[in-house]
Amino acid sequence: MDAFYASVEMRDDPSLIGKPVIIGAPPNMRGVVSTCSYEARKYGVRSAMNVKEAHRLCPEGIFLVPNFHKYHAVSEQLHEIWSEYASAMEAIALDEAYLDVTTTAGDFDTARDFAMDIKRRVLEEVGLTCSVGLAYSKCAAKTASEEKKPDGFFEIQTPDDFVNLMIDRDVRSLYGVGTKTAEKLHSVGINTVRDVRSRESDVIEMLGRMGRYVVDLAYGHDDSKVIPYRPEDAKSVSRELTFQEDVFDFWLLSDVLLLLSMSVIDRASSYGLHGSGVSLKVTYSDMKSITRSRSTGYCDDAISVHKEAVSMLEEVSNRPIRLIGVGIYNLTDAKAKQTTLDSILGETDKDAELQEALEFLKKKYKIESLDEGQASGWENLHYLAEHMRTHRQS
Repeated sequence: MDAFYASVEMRDDPSLIGKPVIIGAPPNMRGVVSTCSYEARKYGVRSAMNVKEAHRLCPEGIFLVPNFHKYHAVSEQLHEIWSEYASAMEAIALDEAYLDVTTTAGDFDTARDFAMDIKRRVLEEVGLTCSVGLAYSKCAAKTASEEKKPDGFFEIQTPDDFVNLMIDRDVRSLYGVGTKTAEKLHSVGINTVRDVRSRESDVIEMLGRMGRYVVDLAYGHDDSKVIPYRPEDAKSVSRELTFQEDVFDFWLLSDVLLLLSMSVIDRASSYGLHGSGVSLKVTYSDMKSITRSRSTGYCDDAISVHKEAVSMLEEVSNRPIRLIGVGIYNLTDAKAKQTTLDSILGETDKDAELQEALEFLKKKYKIESLDEGQASGWENLHYLAEHMRTHRQS
């Protein structure tokens, strides 16, 4: 999709069309840019940029807080359309997916028709534009999809076509070559794809297995398969949030961990998954991050996850924290759990304990309404946490 979050907002509010729309935190708060309109990109704004830097570059930008509930709903519409054309679809983000049309299309001419039909339907049914890359491999298709943005189409039919397109581009243009890898290569004078091909042994010696991958890409070789993403195959589920100001208050951190635990359980249970381990992540004011983990019994409820997370929080250094997160791991599906009378009674007790904890938070932080859906909903969690933090300070 083209500037997905920003495009959804412009679709729903036409007054934003043609303006530099920046999705992320307001410029007076902590946060990064999730995405931005192409008008904002002209000022140098880009995804993952600090919002304060984005505001410096584009002071007239319109900063909007992301509405993930809405974006997820639109993403489901898109995935339904895309999946109709493919024997396998690998969603790699809300707004992006690989489609294997080898058997459904059969040849490039029909695949090209598929691409045009997808673009038409996305515009007519969802009201958004997308860019489609058609190619012989995943890496080449990804490259092609970036060639003519926005609202573009490009195809790369053979490895030779790929090489001819990429040969004199920076190594960073090879999909999967990140900033750090590119910097290593640049440091020894390997700057372009052509340089990779002429210094294969140096690349492999420097980067090991990753080097072999980079060399293969430089020749257009990529045999990776389109693997449908299945949530039930996930190894862990986690949630984290960044405070707008560093937090030192242990009890506030504990209360926020309850909200995060609820969000984790809500997401895992929606896929019928249970964990048997709890993890805690903390990032301090100096940007040093630590993680802790602990094997447990089945993690079926927020109260159990919360208690384990708080126990680990008690064991880490007590100093100002900017980010906190919790997760569960060793995931299994619901069928793997054996239900006993004790577990049923225990779950009932945990439900009552959770309701009691939510009532306590409502009174403590003067929150008018707080049920499980509101507390665990990701779009509300940040606002609740900030309300709790500022209320605690006052």
